[in-house]
Amino acid sequence: MATQLASRDEIIESLARTQLDVLIIGGGIVGAGIARDAALRGLRTALVEQYDFASGTSSRSSRLLHGGLRYLAQGRVGLVREAGIEKTTVQRIAPHVCEPLPFMFPTYKTPLWGQWPLWKLSIGVRIYDLLSGIRDFRRSRTLRQAEVKQALPGLEPNELTGAVRYYDGLTNDARLVIDTLRSASKAGALLLNYCRFIGSERDFGLWRCHISDQLADRSAHMLVRCVVNATGPWSEKIEHSSVKLHLTKGIHLVVDRMRLPVPDAVVMTEGARILFAIPWGDRVILGTTDTDYTGRPEDVRVEPEDVSYVLDVVNRSFPTAKITDKDIISSWAGLRPLVAAKAGRPSDISRSHEIRSPQPGWFDVAGGKLTTYRLMAEQTVNKIMLYIGQRPSKGTTARQPLLTPDEARPTSAIVPLEPSRELIEHFCTNEWAVHLDDVMIRRGGWAHYIEDDTELTENVADWMAGILGWDDSRRSEEIARYRTARPRICSIA
Repeated sequence: MATQLASRDEIIESLARTQLDVLIIGGGIVGAGIARDAALRGLRTALVEQYDFASGTSSRSSRLLHGGLRYLAQGRVGLVREAGIEKTTVQRIAPHVCEPLPFMFPTYKTPLWGQWPLWKLSIGVRIYDLLSGIRDFRRSRTLRQAEVKQALPGLEPNELTGAVRYYDGLTNDARLVIDTLRSASKAGALLLNYCRFIGSERDFGLWRCHISDQLADRSAHMLVRCVVNATGPWSEKIEHSSVKLHLTKGIHLVVDRMRLPVPDAVVMTEGARILFAIPWGDRVILGTTDTDYTGRPEDVRVEPEDVSYVLDVVNRSFPTAKITDKDIISSWAGLRPLVAAKAGRPSDISRSHEIRSPQPGWFDVAGGKLTTYRLMAEQTVNKIMLYIGQRPSKGTTARQPLLTPDEARPTSAIVPLEPSRELIEHFCTNEWAVHLDDVMIRRGGWAHYIEDDTELTENVADWMAGILGWDDSRRSEEIARYRTARPRICSIA
């Protein structure tokens, strides 16, 4: 499947003796994209992540690649154009974890739904097509009332006027991160998860950076020309950061598709807010919320009121479904690290990104969204190359596939693959998996997909014990750790 990775010892020794061009802090999708772009352009590149790769926002999204139809309604044409082009680009370079997904947006006469009249949406989705360039995606169309009722027989029929059908993309967010890092590693980037950035100071025109290996309880120092802060919700907390964020929380619920058998993704509205029912293999993803969050990023979780809100919207849209918290297979909560604005509702704050350099050789990358990660990375590396005195070479990340078909086919997909010892061994030897939850939640995705994962958890723990040399005590600790980390089913009080 792939050549085995260098050991942590080898990587840390290399970091200590080699002057780097760039150190990236943060192993989410933005950091992964920057590492890949920088390494492919020949820069000596390293990335450190204090937890597991993709363990924060980048494995807790709606799993959509989209231009943002709502942003078009807000007049943010440039943002929609930018994201629309990028959604086709990502689908082209990572077809194994990205595919076009049709969306159906029903419209109604009633005041509750009246902010989205059919005539306005019909015009909007055609503009949306033009801005996105279509390419690998089909053209949008307007559906008559009878067509909508036939496609979605459980949909609320009263005062239904029709619908629009348009296309965005579905991805596997955590796999997209891991596969981007696999590409970065092949290009020469040095990557460490469970390695915390401690701090840094200027040293004769360079940055002297200090890191701590969380697995071996040891520290290391390195000299780098540039540092990139790509830590998402943690960006404000990094020393030297100039980032000011407005964090908002989004939660998602997973139910069996038999409970809500939608053929396409369905847009549901609640006032100006938009929620989705997203088909995902034998499951459906429901969400998301968009509420202010002021706690620690590590503490974000699904609360009973979040569950009530999502289920209320779903059951109003599909009144015969009568979905309850007992139907929820899994859930997750994530944070949107939005660039702070002076005022406005959470859903109105811009998803555009910013790249700032508050000190020589230091770059803060903030804002943006999953869809535009590759563009954010390209723009960041352009700035790094200018800073170190090189003319930015033309990047290849928009054309070069993340993985070859032979690398991608047996290891990575949108819907979780069938578990096997061979696959688990690949995750451990080629994808930096250290803990049981690394495999069950992020690389395999089974924690979100399988309703009762007790037997699978035992099997995977046995396989990892054999591969990584765990004794019985360590195996038990890993199962307990996973049970704590596994997305909880939050009941409504």
